[in-house]
Amino acid sequence: MTETSGEDAQMLQSIRQSVLCGFAAVLSLSLLACGMAQAYPDQPIKIIVAFPPGGSSDIVIRALQPALAEDLHQTVVIENRTGAGGNIGIAAVVQAAADGYTLGVAAAGVLTVNPHLNRAAMTFDPLKDLVPITLLAEIPFVLVASQQSRFSSVDDVIAAARARPGELSIGHGGNGTAMHLTSALFNQKAGVSIQLIAYRGSAPAAVDVLAGHIPLAVLDVPVSQQLIRDGKLKALGVSSAGHISFLPDVPPLSELGLKDFDSVGWFGLVAPAGTPPEIIARLNTAFVKALNDPAAAAKIRVLGAEPAPSSPEDFAKFIRSENAKWGKLITDAGIKGE
Repeated sequence: MTETSGEDAQMLQSIRQSVLCGFAAVLSLSLLACGMAQAYPDQPIKIIVAFPPGGSSDIVIRALQPALAEDLHQTVVIENRTGAGGNIGIAAVVQAAADGYTLGVAAAGVLTVNPHLNRAAMTFDPLKDLVPITLLAEIPFVLVASQQSRFSSVDDVIAAARARPGELSIGHGGNGTAMHLTSALFNQKAGVSIQLIAYRGSAPAAVDVLAGHIPLAVLDVPVSQQLIRDGKLKALGVSSAGHISFLPDVPPLSELGLKDFDSVGWFGLVAPAGTPPEIIARLNTAFVKALNDPAAAAKIRVLGAEPAPSSPEDFAKFIRSENAKWGKLITDAGIKGE
């Protein structure tokens, strides 16, 4: 009887030890996971900007840099890696470890246009190889006319284009750019065939329309707004769905007979596919907070850009929507890559 009781006690003690060890193991794993989540970020974060220093996306991310560093308690390093319409910089992001320490600022072109124009030149699939974090900013465009032209309204332009097909031209900032697609969308919505002239950027197009070498141009707000305010260019309509704060008296093209016209330049923050959701959420919180900071937002608006914070889910839906819209336009208009 005594021997059996001793064996029972020994067995109970063994069970207790096993349960305690198991509990300790589970607790250790939980604490380790919690510690890992709390530790991010524990080293500097690199953000690759796929365009040169001084461009809109570069200035926007540098405007956010101080607030990000404060919120994340880490150094934020910005690296400009340019070329191939943004493909080179974003390819480097795709190839980086999916640990939240290499991010990319990607524009509409590389995420939604290049796959339709230059698929063979792309080494990655933007929809599969990247995880959206947040939209950063949007930049609307303006259809402008030279002061020497006879055009004072969109109706004037459409009437002239229909009366003399092929004689008019619209300058834009380069083949495959958002300004190019905005010009093509104008043709499609208006039912006209105005010749589209590619320039190497918005500034050269502005110079030619100012000089009267071309009658019309689609320009971004940073290049055009002061010229419009000074009365050197006629603003006929803005490309966004609604009015914009930078040019409040200029109506949207959607209100000028071009139903549902909506085209803006934009760029957002992405990470390599496979980045843990909790890290994406932490980054989204930090960037949305920075974009809502009044000082940072003011710096962004000086550029003619509008802060556009979003959730990762909403940004992903937006990318898919833009991809489908521009893919269809590129096919319908027969636009080819260079």
